[in-house]
Amino acid sequence: MPRRTATMLASTLMLIALLCAGVLIPVPYAEMSPGPTVNTLGDHDGEPVLRIAGRKTYPTDGHLNMTTVRVTSADYRMNLVEAVYGWLAHDNKVVSHDTLYPDGKTEEESTQENAEEFSQSQESAKVAALKELGVKVSSWVIVSTVVKDSPAEGRLHAGDVIKAVDGTAVKAPGDVAELVTKHKPGEDVVFTIVPAKEQAAAEKERRDPVRTEKVTITTATSDDAGEKRAIVGISAGTDHTFPFSIDIKLADVGGPSAGLMFALGIYDKLTPGSLTGGSFVAGTGTIDDDGTVGPIGGIEMKTVGARSKGAEYFLTPADNCAAAATDTPDGLTLVKVDTIDDALAALKDIRAGDTADLPKCSAKG
Repeated sequence: MPRRTATMLASTLMLIALLCAGVLIPVPYAEMSPGPTVNTLGDHDGEPVLRIAGRKTYPTDGHLNMTTVRVTSADYRMNLVEAVYGWLAHDNKVVSHDTLYPDGKTEEESTQENAEEFSQSQESAKVAALKELGVKVSSWVIVSTVVKDSPAEGRLHAGDVIKAVDGTAVKAPGDVAELVTKHKPGEDVVFTIVPAKEQAAAEKERRDPVRTEKVTITTATSDDAGEKRAIVGISAGTDHTFPFSIDIKLADVGGPSAGLMFALGIYDKLTPGSLTGGSFVAGTGTIDDDGTVGPIGGIEMKTVGARSKGAEYFLTPADNCAAAATDTPDGLTLVKVDTIDDALAALKDIRAGDTADLPKCSAKG
């Protein structure tokens, strides 16, 4: 066999071997890509995304779209060829598998966590919107979760209202940990609670709870590195009672990043006129009860997804501005927001056509 032919054959076989290896060998990466975008003012799968009952609502138009990111599943392992293709693709992003699923988190655990964050974001969106409208919202501190095999298991339950710890009234979730950690591990701490069932009955009957209980729990030692502290094994959160019904229907979506757009959608439906003036506005961002907007992941994927559906403006959390501005889709204006007030001010300018002075994102933030 001539040397040149032998060399070409060897090179071809080597290339085939490399391609096979690229297809067969898994790599520790995952992929993010633009996901669906849904108008919070409209319908999804034949049902209104926002349904409000017991309070006058007003017609809306335009778009206030929440945005999402698709990610590969926890169990899926990319091969080298897919990873290289993802790195080269403009609209996709390849990241370390541990970035999306840290500490070996399973698909089920990730889905549950995202569902809990999504539920909490809906509650905060409702509170932020109603506070902006001057509508009173009742709130209280609750047991959000109870850690398995912890001292609190079987003693406290998710949904229990925490009125006091050691006789000191609790006003915010952070108060609970502060009061518990005043103890040394092994000491008793006394919770004054309204049991979850009593609270639920009181809400249904529109009355104040009539039954409280005192629960004594012996603290354990935290497993955290560093200074050892007393714990009982719960996380505290906030629950609310609203003066009318606000129902958010959106399946197969998780995480906290739709909070801002839900809050704006609720605000729009409860106020005369149109927030957008008919414009196509999309956005993202977490929101807390006071209306502060927080950063999210996958901003580059969300701007691409929004623009592909026709968005003209994108409400962008201030802390995501620099990343979003590095590769802004043509025709999309990135508007920087820190609070729901910022978003409402920007929407006022957009519907008035006065967009020259909008607070736009730049590579510096």
